[in-house]
Amino acid sequence: GKWHMGMNCKTRRDHCHHPLNHGFDYFYGMPFTLVNECQGTDDPELAKSLQDTYWLYTQMITLAVFTLVIGKLANFFPVKWKIIICLAICGLLHFLSWFSSYGFTKYWNCILMRNHDVTEQPMNLNKTTSNMLKEAVTFIKRNKHRPFLLFVSLLHVHTPLATTEKFQGRSRHGLYGDNVEEMDWIVGKLLDVIDKESLKNTTFIYFASDHGGSLEAHRKNSQLGGWNGIYKGKILVSSSSSCRLKSLSSLVTPVLSFRVIDGRTLLPLLRGTVRHSGHEFMFHYCGIFLHAVRWHQKDSGTVWKAHYATPVFQPEASGACFRRGICPCFGDGVTHHDPPLLFNLSQDPSEANPLSADTEPLFDTVMRRIRKAVEDHRKTLTTVPQQLSPYNNIWKPWLQPCCGTFPFCWCHEENNKA
Repeated sequence: GKWHMGMNCKTRRDHCHHPLNHGFDYFYGMPFTLVNECQGTDDPELAKSLQDTYWLYTQMITLAVFTLVIGKLANFFPVKWKIIICLAICGLLHFLSWFSSYGFTKYWNCILMRNHDVTEQPMNLNKTTSNMLKEAVTFIKRNKHRPFLLFVSLLHVHTPLATTEKFQGRSRHGLYGDNVEEMDWIVGKLLDVIDKESLKNTTFIYFASDHGGSLEAHRKNSQLGGWNGIYKGKILVSSSSSCRLKSLSSLVTPVLSFRVIDGRTLLPLLRGTVRHSGHEFMFHYCGIFLHAVRWHQKDSGTVWKAHYATPVFQPEASGACFRRGICPCFGDGVTHHDPPLLFNLSQDPSEANPLSADTEPLFDTVMRRIRKAVEDHRKTLTTVPQQLSPYNNIWKPWLQPCCGTFPFCWCHEENNKA
């Protein structure tokens, strides 16, 4: 399925972030993510959101380079040619990123890989679902006589909601509903294989979502991204709530003693020896910024949530950032709260009624406990390179996966196999 955790560091084939270099023995799927360009729609997603940004940075850097060159030649101020050249290269990269967004995104982003080899570039989205299902089924049958971990990261339900003809128009909830029904069918097929191979009583299966609905996603006048269910309220956090594989690591291997891991084993909960998991706090990050903290108060069973920052929705109270395309994590796109907004999720799951010291007797006690947890949490953190920095998110030709001779990247080996 979808990896979307990076691919290369220094060269096109070093694959430093590839699944096979991070604990997996086999990989089939998309190294990047699903975008509208993969389907060839008239509403390009990456181009629309990035073209203006790339072009703005290109203009700014170009102006800076010309200013430095003129200043250098006229002896207005001292500056090394090395600095000017580095800045010019940076400007060229932004220009190439802007240029490549016009029609090239499908070739650079929408690709399939088997292990370390690119097998489709661009991928045939009409056949991707069946190909991934076949791979998963084959993997189960191939490994049925030994313990295995199969991680299926579906392309459903993700915009542009690519749905095969068999499921189009089946749901009364439009294209989003069609896509959900197809996902349900895929999950059912995998469960059928587990049952037919007599693995039902020896296999642990769990289903999770890595984030909520993409509310800003739309096609013409219709919304594509669904909604976030009954928990829709006044406050939403741009953060992931994915289920981490390391929470299950104690099922197969002991935790390394020298590693500081904030996960907690779920094994006692799965065995029924305890009523609650070992997780007491959940920290909601948006990028590198801590936006909210959830606390499960074990003695009372109450779940509290404190918001330190919330998105500035556009339009107001819409629950989304339609004008920006995506809610930012910092700057004028967020509102910081001091004191934080506190909610009792046990009584107010939609987060519609923020509490205060006047309305909640435990307000100060809860906030002190959460502040202490944040302090302890930050002591465990170490500084790492920012993977979401502007430089790390611009297109770099020398890191682009390619089947063939770059930039003439094109192959459809999956069709040949079929």
